[in-house]
Amino acid sequence: MNGILRLEQMEDTPLEDLSADWTAGARGDDTKTLKSAILDWIAPKGAAIQPPLHRNSKIDRRFNHELTGSLLCPAGLNWNDSETRENLQSGEMSVCGDQWPIFLYAHYTYDVDDPWCGLLRSHLLAYKHIFTSPSSVDKEPKATQSRNAQLHGMGSVTIASMAYIATQVRFALSSSSVFSRTNTTTDSETFYHSLLDLFEDPDESTEVDELLTWWNRQVFPNSSAAKRPITANSVLSKIRLKRLAAKQATDSNPS
Repeated sequence: MNGILRLEQMEDTPLEDLSADWTAGARGDDTKTLKSAILDWIAPKGAAIQPPLHRNSKIDRRFNHELTGSLLCPAGLNWNDSETRENLQSGEMSVCGDQWPIFLYAHYTYDVDDPWCGLLRSHLLAYKHIFTSPSSVDKEPKATQSRNAQLHGMGSVTIASMAYIATQVRFALSSSSVFSRTNTTTDSETFYHSLLDLFEDPDESTEVDELLTWWNRQVFPNSSAAKRPITANSVLSKIRLKRLAAKQATDSNPS
């Protein structure tokens, strides 16, 4: 059974159990192939990673390498600052799971005044690797991606699957060889649950809905979950606006 399908069925399951079930049910294929595939995705266009990173060993990843270090650097910190970089490499500056890495952001750009901007819209489309196949990241047409995803039993993107895939990519960039909740270096469980905490916060529902819609457009373009914005001045938009105005009036004048 596909790992993400299992994940969707166990949204409240602790991360270590998800990891164990993933390995037992799918032989860890996605985790293993992502360990190698991620190197192709982060390599400079038309060039090789320098110095080279090993595909079968992760000891030289995380802050031990310029490229993986720059991607795992917590958003808000400047990897190009020599003191910051040295403190991360030496371990003097520890990174907790709720300090999200810059690779989560589109174009690896973090806006301190708008932290939602670009969040989880990075080009590291591991989602398509898990949902479909490694080649779908930048080669297969969307229709093929969607058909492949359907073969895996998937109908739409969920908040749990988004959080887990982000965790998988973060782990692939790390130097750890064992995916475990007790690994204080990767702190994967804290990372996973910190994302879920955001996604499940009612106050963030608008941004979360927009993010889910965006991802469904990428993976399931023909799905009802990939809803399009309502056309301005349409009947539906007028009905929605009237309902919103009535609700706001009620909220501002409680009986």
